Amino acid sequence: MLHRLATSLRRPAVPPFSAAVRCLSSGSVDITVPLNFWAGTRQTSQEKCNTEKVYEPATGRVLCHLEPCGAAEVNQAVETAKSAFGHWSKMSGMERAKIMIEAAHIIESRREEIAEIEVVNNGKSITESRLDVDSARLCIEYYAALATTLAGQHVQLPGGSFAYTRREPLGVCVGIGAWNYPFQIAAWKSAPALACGNSMVFKPSPVTPVTAVLLAEVYAKAGAPEGLYNVVQGGQETGSLLCHHPDVAKVSFTGSVPTGKKIMEMASQGVKYVTLELGGKSPLLIFQDSDLENAVSGALMANFLSQGQVCSNGTRVFVHKDVLPEFVEEVVKRTRAIEIGDPLLESTRMGALVSMSHLERVLSFVDQAKKEGATVLCGGEPFVPSDPKLKGGYYMTPCVLGNCTDEMTCVKEEIFGPVMSVLSFESEEEVLLRANDSPLGLAAGVFTRDVKRAHRVVEHLKAGSCFINNYNITPVEVPFGGFKMSGIGRENGKVTIEHYSQLKSVYVEMGDVDSLF
Repeated sequence: MLHRLATSLRRPAVPPFSAAVRCLSSGSVDITVPLNFWAGTRQTSQEKCNTEKVYEPATGRVLCHLEPCGAAEVNQAVETAKSAFGHWSKMSGMERAKIMIEAAHIIESRREEIAEIEVVNNGKSITESRLDVDSARLCIEYYAALATTLAGQHVQLPGGSFAYTRREPLGVCVGIGAWNYPFQIAAWKSAPALACGNSMVFKPSPVTPVTAVLLAEVYAKAGAPEGLYNVVQGGQETGSLLCHHPDVAKVSFTGSVPTGKKIMEMASQGVKYVTLELGGKSPLLIFQDSDLENAVSGALMANFLSQGQVCSNGTRVFVHKDVLPEFVEEVVKRTRAIEIGDPLLESTRMGALVSMSHLERVLSFVDQAKKEGATVLCGGEPFVPSDPKLKGGYYMTPCVLGNCTDEMTCVKEEIFGPVMSVLSFESEEEVLLRANDSPLGLAAGVFTRDVKRAHRVVEHLKAGSCFINNYNITPVEVPFGGFKMSGIGRENGKVTIEHYSQLKSVYVEMGDVDSLF
C-alpha cells in the first residue's frame, strides 16, 4: 500500500495492517513520487527548478521536495475539474452517494497508513492522527447521505400557477487547506462540494503537502469521474492563480486572518462564493461551581491538542478567583505529565511543532510574556528527546502562563502553539466583557454546574462555536465556523450545503398572460 505514496522507503513495502502494528518509524520515509494530481493520476510540475524542501517535524530531516504549480498546471487542473463537473453534476444524489460511501470505506481500510503518513508530514501524535482520519471518513459518509436528500421547494400560486426551486451546484470549487489538519481539511472541504454536484481543485499547505493526494487517489479508486478531485501544490502564487481563475466558482480557505482577507479580495474581483475559516483567540470560562477535574481536562484539550496548533483553541483561560489556586495547581501538574517525543509512538501525547520557524515564533511569545510580567508556571522551553534521531525535531514543553492580564501580547494575539494563558475573574458580567473583547470570534467555552448560567453565558459569547462543559469537540453533523474576523460561512452540518450550491427559482404559468400592453 505504501508504494503508492513513495517509491523509496527505507524499509520494504508491507501488507495491509491494523492499528496495533507500526509500519513506519520517524526518520524512515523518503517521498519521491509527484504530489500533484489531476486527470486521474499524479502529475509532475513544469516548475521543477523551483522545488521547495518539505521537512519531517519529528526529525527535522528533508522528507521530500515540493514541485509548485504555475499557470499551466493550474489551468490543466481546473480544466479537468470543469470536464468532470459536466458529468458529476448530472448524476443523481444516490449515484454520487454510492461513490462517496465507497471512498469512505477505502479510507477506513487504509486508516493506519494514512494516519502514519499524516504524522510523518505534520508531527502530531499517532493517536490524534487516527482521529483526524476518522473525522475525514465520517464527513464523507455524512455528506454522502445528504446528497440523496437535496431538493427544492414547491410553491402553489393563484389560478393554478405554481413555482418551484432547484438547488444546483456551483461548478469548480477551490479548497485551500491549512497545515494543522491536512487530510481532515481536505475531506471537510471536498465532501460537501462533491455531495452538491461540484468538482474541486484542492491546494494543501506547502508545509504539509503529502496526504491530500492520498484522498485524490481514494476518490479515483472509489469510481469518481476523472478530474473530480484534483490536487495542485504550491504557495501564495499558486493560490492566487486559483482565486483569480475565471472558471472557478468558489474558494474555501482555512488559515490566517491576513491571508483570508487577501483571498476574499481576490475572489471578489470575480464575484466568487467564499468560505473562510480563519484564526481565533478563544476564551474558556471556568466558574467556581465547575467540576474542577473536568474543567482542567477541558483546559488541556482546549490548549494542547496538535501541539496547540488548533485555530479554535481556548487559549485565554478565565478562572474564577475562588478556584484559581486549585485549578492552577492541577493544570500545571497534568501539563508537566504530558509525554513529549516520537509522534509515532503510542505513548506520546505531544509530538513536534510543524516547522522550526514556527517553533521559534511560539517560543518568542513565551519570552515576550515573561518580559510583560507573566509567570511561566511550567514549560515554554525547547525540548530535545532522548532518541538521537529526533534531536533535530521541532519540540517544546507545553507551557502554562500565570499572572496574565488582558493587555499582554500572549492574551491578545494568536500564538498557535502549546501555550495556555490563565487569567482571574470575579463576576459573570466582568468576564463576559473581557471574553468578548477581541476582534476574533471562532470559539468559546464555559464550565459550570449551573445549567441556567451555562446557556445564559453562551448566549452572550460572541463566537461561532461554543462548548458547555467540554471543548474542541467537532462532530461532522454540527456546523463549525466563526463570528467577526474569524471567518465567513460554515463547514460541516446541513447548512454547509447552502455554501456549495445555488438556488434557482422557476415560475410556471398555467393560464394566459395578463399583459399590461
